[in-house]
Amino acid sequence: MSSMLSAVTRPRLSRPSWLSPRVFRTEVLAGLVVALALIPEAISFSILAGVDPRVGLFASFTMAVVISICGGRPAMISAATGAIALVVAPLAKEHGLDYLIAAVILGGAIQVLLAALGVAKLMRFIPRSVMVGFVNALAILIFAAQVPHLLGVPWLVYPLVALALMIMVGLPRFTRVVPAPLVAIVVLTVITVAAAVTVPTVGDQGELPNNLPTLGLPQIPWTMDTLALIAPYAVGIALVGLMESLMTAKLVDDITDTHSNKTRESWGQGVANIVTGFFGGMGGCAMIGQTMINVKASGARTRLSTFLSGVFLLILVVALGDVVATIPMAALVAVMVIVAVSTFDWHSVAPATLKRMPLGETLVMVTTVATTLATHNLAIGVVAGVLTAMVIFARRVAHLVEVTSVLDPDGGTRIYSVHGELFFASSNDLVYQFDYAGDPEKVIIDMSRAHVWDASSVAALDAVTTKYAARGKTVEIVELNKPSAAIHGSLAGTLGAGH
Repeated sequence: MSSMLSAVTRPRLSRPSWLSPRVFRTEVLAGLVVALALIPEAISFSILAGVDPRVGLFASFTMAVVISICGGRPAMISAATGAIALVVAPLAKEHGLDYLIAAVILGGAIQVLLAALGVAKLMRFIPRSVMVGFVNALAILIFAAQVPHLLGVPWLVYPLVALALMIMVGLPRFTRVVPAPLVAIVVLTVITVAAAVTVPTVGDQGELPNNLPTLGLPQIPWTMDTLALIAPYAVGIALVGLMESLMTAKLVDDITDTHSNKTRESWGQGVANIVTGFFGGMGGCAMIGQTMINVKASGARTRLSTFLSGVFLLILVVALGDVVATIPMAALVAVMVIVAVSTFDWHSVAPATLKRMPLGETLVMVTTVATTLATHNLAIGVVAGVLTAMVIFARRVAHLVEVTSVLDPDGGTRIYSVHGELFFASSNDLVYQFDYAGDPEKVIIDMSRAHVWDASSVAALDAVTTKYAARGKTVEIVELNKPSAAIHGSLAGTLGAGH
């Protein structure tokens, strides 16, 4: 009897969803598609950073594998990225690969520290309009990155791209058993190899490695001078990487209607960069385009696809490099075009939406997109969008403070009532809302419908009381809520108001 009871009360271990044959197949094929798409991207970013293609390819392998275990957002792809390449390129050019690797390791450590300090909580301050601008800028950048592959190429590239697009648009209407991007890649590769046509291939992007990455330390002098040299780059790696990763995680949350652990994702990115540095990689962060391939185009939802994307990448470039080198770039360009089109939020630019949307919201979105396109840096675009949103919000709220007054029936007291949020932007005009000369000897300021947020508001109230005192009149500030009373009590009379 006791054994039966223990069997009933014993908690059942949840079975990983990827053990389902259908989910397992989806995850495996998604990982393969992402791995194929990662190869030319990693090579391109290596060239952008000024390092050997092996550095970017090995970074993509280690980032994907480690983040699949440590990350907080299942199915999100992390690898070598253009944003990180832009940060480290000057360091690699001026001081060499070893200093770059040291900066990556330090950047990863900073990310772990920022995660412990709760940096992920800052995501709540990113408005929806910035997210929309982020997504639209991302789509434009993905599309723009494909344009060079379509210029100055043999004419056969264009019908091949068109064929791949037709496969990816048409095949899902009949079956989703096999990801359409994978079918497009295989079909175009077979056609170009069988017909022996000469078109740009993955092999033309750079030499693929023929050995496994090895563990080691960067050969640098371990001194304070070295730390001072690499620290600015490490901070850049940490901030840019976290911002892109957390924004991408939020985007995947919206797409999949699930919630991710942003704090875990933050320190997971740090651990992945530390491991990547020790294996000689260039570092990285969440890769938005490949994540969209994995989540939207291929339907992946678990960590297995992320893990396998890294494993398949290593197998493909080391063991099957000769085969991978024959894949036409036209196939991968078509995949990324589909990703760009599906990523762009077309509803946000529809005339009906723009007509209903407040002008400030549209301005924030446009600022985010424009800044990102001008700098080719999504992190800078997001910061610009958030700052614009803050300014617009401050201006809007600044006009929401209202002061009304009534005269006491006995005529000896004027009662003012302040309505709204008092902070640096809204409290500037507060001092002009009172009749210092015409009011009776006693004045009461009722704050029951107001909230004091900062020192500027306390200084404004001090200025009001000082002006009345100069005329021999007394002022009583009443009905402050508890937080407002705390800040007013600690600062009132100490800010030099009226001087």
